[in-house]
Amino acid sequence: MNVAAYLREKAGAREHCALPILSFPAVQLMDASVGQMVKSSDLQAKAMEIAARETASAAAVSLMDLSVEAEAFGSQVNFSENEVPTISSALIEDMEGAEALEIPQVGAGRTGIYVEAIKKAKGLIHDRPVLAGCIGPYSLAGRLMDVTQIMYLCFDEPDMVKMVLEKATEFLLAYGRAFKEAGADGVIMAEPLAGLLSPEMNREFSAPYVKRIIDALQDDEFAVIYHNCGNTVLSLLPELFAMDAAGYHFGNAVEMEKVLAQAPKDVLCMGNVDPVRCFTNGTPDEMTAAVQSLLKACGDSPNFLLSSGCDIPPHAKWENIRAFYAAAAACK
Repeated sequence: MNVAAYLREKAGAREHCALPILSFPAVQLMDASVGQMVKSSDLQAKAMEIAARETASAAAVSLMDLSVEAEAFGSQVNFSENEVPTISSALIEDMEGAEALEIPQVGAGRTGIYVEAIKKAKGLIHDRPVLAGCIGPYSLAGRLMDVTQIMYLCFDEPDMVKMVLEKATEFLLAYGRAFKEAGADGVIMAEPLAGLLSPEMNREFSAPYVKRIIDALQDDEFAVIYHNCGNTVLSLLPELFAMDAAGYHFGNAVEMEKVLAQAPKDVLCMGNVDPVRCFTNGTPDEMTAAVQSLLKACGDSPNFLLSSGCDIPPHAKWENIRAFYAAAAACK
């Protein structure tokens, strides 16, 4: 399947399709916890299959767990029964630590579990693409160095940051190839920390590394979808679109109509119903209104595909998730 062409076709269809980042809420329909699911390929594959069965999503998507890759490098992870895992502390504090950082093999930590989950999901889901998930290089470096500290280090110790970025990129290339070999139709690469960068900083510390990954992995049968939910996205768009990803996914910190105003008509853009305010804390009526408003503003753009603004939290209400799809189907 040419996944990029498939998604563009879905975006241009008269009936509005949707591709939210939906996987974790499936845990509510399973006899399992989030803590169990992030450590089990069987449960992850089952969650993806349940989400596909319960919804009309354009693709099945893997868990957006941005602790996995940092854990493979040696970072300590905070696990919870009901919340998505987080990194507990910085692994690298100085140049000596950056130099000593070893690039792990795919399979270290839980990365092997996530690759195996994709292989199993492909055996369960046959009616739509299956998309893996991974973190972006700058966001991975931020977790290894501390997400606040890396902002200072970009100014004070840029060579140190770039050393970590090189190692992060090399690992992500191998991780992406493993997903590809497991049968994934593409990957959603989450680079949210780059959403705090200026255009100049993005050009130096994120975009070149992301571009290298896209160029190495993407082809007609494997799509790389770039996700950035930061609030500086509008100023970054020229650099982002120049990376030539198969699609771009944006958060609710920006207005999608402003994104589309800058996007070439052949560049697929996805977003951006608020995952907390609408999916988690809202009501079905509020969800319906949010979808209708977004489609009124963006639905006529042939390169727009309705989505959530980011990963939908595990405890999001299924009545709101169903209202999201129903509202999309009702809008012509």
